[in-house]
Amino acid sequence: MGERLVVIGGTAAGLSAASKAKRMCPSMDITVYERSGFVSYGACGLPYFVGGMIADAEDLVSLNVQTLSEKRGIPTYTHHEVTSIDRQAKTVTVRNLDSGETFVKPYDKLVIATGATPIVPGIPGARSKGVHCLRTVEDGIALKARVAEGAARAVIIGGGFIGLETAEELTQAGMKVIVVEAMPRLLPFLIEEYASSIQAELERHGVEVCLNSTAAEVLCDENGKATGVKTSDGREFPADLVLFSIGVRPASDLARDCGLEIGFKGAIVVDEHQRTSDSDIYACGDCVQMKNLITGEPCYVPLGTTANKQGRIAGENLGGSNSTFKGVLGSQVTKIFEIYATSTGLTEAQAEQAGFAPAVCSITKNDRASYYPGGGQNHLTLVLDRHTGKLLGAQAIGTETVAGRMNVLATAITAGMTVMELNELDLVYSPSVAPVYDPILIAASQALKCVDKEARA
Repeated sequence: MGERLVVIGGTAAGLSAASKAKRMCPSMDITVYERSGFVSYGACGLPYFVGGMIADAEDLVSLNVQTLSEKRGIPTYTHHEVTSIDRQAKTVTVRNLDSGETFVKPYDKLVIATGATPIVPGIPGARSKGVHCLRTVEDGIALKARVAEGAARAVIIGGGFIGLETAEELTQAGMKVIVVEAMPRLLPFLIEEYASSIQAELERHGVEVCLNSTAAEVLCDENGKATGVKTSDGREFPADLVLFSIGVRPASDLARDCGLEIGFKGAIVVDEHQRTSDSDIYACGDCVQMKNLITGEPCYVPLGTTANKQGRIAGENLGGSNSTFKGVLGSQVTKIFEIYATSTGLTEAQAEQAGFAPAVCSITKNDRASYYPGGGQNHLTLVLDRHTGKLLGAQAIGTETVAGRMNVLATAITAGMTVMELNELDLVYSPSVAPVYDPILIAASQALKCVDKEARA
C-alpha cells in the first residue's frame, strides 16, 4: 500500500489536491471526507441556482462521489466531519453525520481544505427560521425552496458580490428585494463613481438599497419565523426571507485546535508550497492565509480560482514536486443586471497604505469600433505609482468585455509592468471586437501624464 493521504474537504481546493496527488502518484492511498452532502460543486453558481437560471443543483456538480471513488480511485465520503487532528499519533477523528458513528483514521500526509464559514452577526433573531446564508449546495436548496413556497419579499444583509448577485436573481424571480449595506457605498473596492453606477442599476430594476446601515434585529412571529429586519437606524423592512451575506471567515478551528500556526484574520499559515507549520500537513483554499503579489504582505482573499490553484500545488508537492504558489492580486468580476464590474490589484487607499505614491487615471471608451452595432462603453480606472509608473491596480465597469481587459491588466501587474510598457502593447483590433485604440491603451496613455517626468524618460 502507498503513502496514506487524508483530505479534509471535498470542494475546490481539497479535490484539486487529491486529484493531482493521485495523478502524480497512483499508488497513493487517498481518502476524502466532506461534511456536506455534495462534493466538487461550483459555489459561485449558487445565486443563479436560487433564482432559477440553473434548474438542478446537480448541474453545479463537476464530479460526484461515485466517479471519484470508482473511476479516479479516490474514496470520497460525504456527511463525514473530521472533528479533531492528533498530530502526534498522525490520526484524524471522523464522525459519520448520518449514523453518528465516530472512528479514527491514520494518515501519513494530511490536507486541510475546510474552506470558510459565513459570518452571522450575534443579533436577536439571527438564527430564526427563514434566515439563510449562501455557501453550500444545501444552503442554495433551502433558499430556493423558500422562493418556491411563495416568498415575496427578501432582505439581503451585505452588498458584496454574492449579496448583489442574489439580489439580481431574486428580483428576476419576481421578489421585492432590499439590500442593507454597512458601508457608505456598495462594493467599496470600486471607485465611488463605479459603485454609484452599480447602485443605480440595482434601483433601476426595483432593488432598494439601504447604505450606512446594519441589521440590528431579525423580527420574528410567535412561531420563531423571520418576518422582517430592523436596522441600526431604526427602520423596519418586512421580509419573507432574510439572507446574511456579510462575508466569510476561515474555517480554521481544526488547525488551531491541533496547534498549527494561525495568522492573518484567523487563517492557517502556509508556506509557498502550501505546507503548514507541520511538514506533514498541507492546507489550501479559503481556510489559509495568502500573500499579496504586489506588497508581499499577508492577506485573505477567498476566491474559487485561488482555491483550485492552491489545491493543485499542494497535490503536486504531495506527489513529489516542488511547486510554489506566488500569491494573489484578488482579481474578481461579477455581473449585476446589465453591468459587469471587475477589479484587480490595489485600490488607491491600499497603494498609499503600502507605501506607494499612488495616482489614479480613469477613462471611458467604446469596447468596439464606434460605428459597429452592439457595442457599449468600458469605464476603466488604473492605479499606478507616480514615481515609477508601475501599474498597481485596475477597476472597470461596463459590458462583458471588461473581464477580458481586466485579465490583460492582471497579467501586466503580475509581470511588474509600468504604464509606459502597457502603452506599448500590441493589442488586437477589429471593429467587431475592439477599437483601433483599445480602452487599455487609452487608459495607459492618459496614465502616462501622471508619472514623474524623470520616470518617463
